[in-house]
Amino acid sequence: MAAASLALPSTGTASMPVSAEIGHWAIQKPAALREGAVVGLIAPGSPISDTRLEQAIQNMFNLGFAVKEGRNIRQKYGYLAGTDEQRLADIHWAFSDPEVEAVWCVRGGYGCGRLLPDIDMDIIRRNPKIIIGYSDITALHLAIHKATGLVCFHGPVAASEYPENTLKHLNSVLVQPQKNYVISVPDETEELPGTAFKPYTISPGKAQGALIGGNLALLSALAGTPYLPSFAGKMVFIEDIGEQPYRIDRMLIQLLQSTDLKQAAGIALGVFYDCQPKSGGTIPSLSLEETLNDCLGRLGIPVLYGLPFGHVQHNATLPYGIEAALDTEKGTLTLLEEAVK
Repeated sequence: MAAASLALPSTGTASMPVSAEIGHWAIQKPAALREGAVVGLIAPGSPISDTRLEQAIQNMFNLGFAVKEGRNIRQKYGYLAGTDEQRLADIHWAFSDPEVEAVWCVRGGYGCGRLLPDIDMDIIRRNPKIIIGYSDITALHLAIHKATGLVCFHGPVAASEYPENTLKHLNSVLVQPQKNYVISVPDETEELPGTAFKPYTISPGKAQGALIGGNLALLSALAGTPYLPSFAGKMVFIEDIGEQPYRIDRMLIQLLQSTDLKQAAGIALGVFYDCQPKSGGTIPSLSLEETLNDCLGRLGIPVLYGLPFGHVQHNATLPYGIEAALDTEKGTLTLLEEAVK
């Protein structure tokens, strides 16, 4: 096992589909990660190449963790990482195996939404553990959090790049948790890799609420299903990649018309990478900024663009269900409580 690159402290059924869940579950905070923790790797969405899987395993070793692979992690079934039954079995294994202390998704892609009706939420409720990933993993986070109250984590997948900022956020949320941890937009002195990274305020103000959200495509895909939690009074975070502005418009309008997103306390937008109109296109288009302003700027709630999370290297770890405060003037999203115990 490679030396840890993080300062890690020591820390001392019948299936019920989520659609049958009623009421509000108390928030369950999983145990913090410790040095040498056993991480269970799963591929609940798209398949992963052997090369990327080996990189994911090496990443975990570099972070100071031991690894157990899901039995079906190397399976391939077209655009899926194995059949629904195989991927579902690995989720249940990861939460029920007493040696596994955290569940780390190796990648996103597509396929998590297919599994939601058959996840045994009782297994997860009885074995609360860190589960982390982003992109398509949004579907798992939302359904699990709604059905069990478990604090899930929108953060880097195991095969991600892990630059210094990403490691800092990961450490401060999962390993050495900090109360009032501040996540900031880039300041004016930072050299940005592109215009998509430039922060701006859509609607000014301050807001506070429990974090909920994720990838925009998955949020809109879950609209009208029993797996999407309420946005009312919540601090909603949203990101996406590779979508043209009219598609961003379509998904946001779908959420505004089919959910209570208008009643959110505030909206924190990540980096929407590669979401500008296609150059040389013959079809007229609004810019990304114009689209976001048009869809979200009249809600009467604070909305800030450009926080470091999403399909970008500097990907902050955001815990579902934890109280957070947005300040558009300061350009900050502050996690007001620790997300692990």
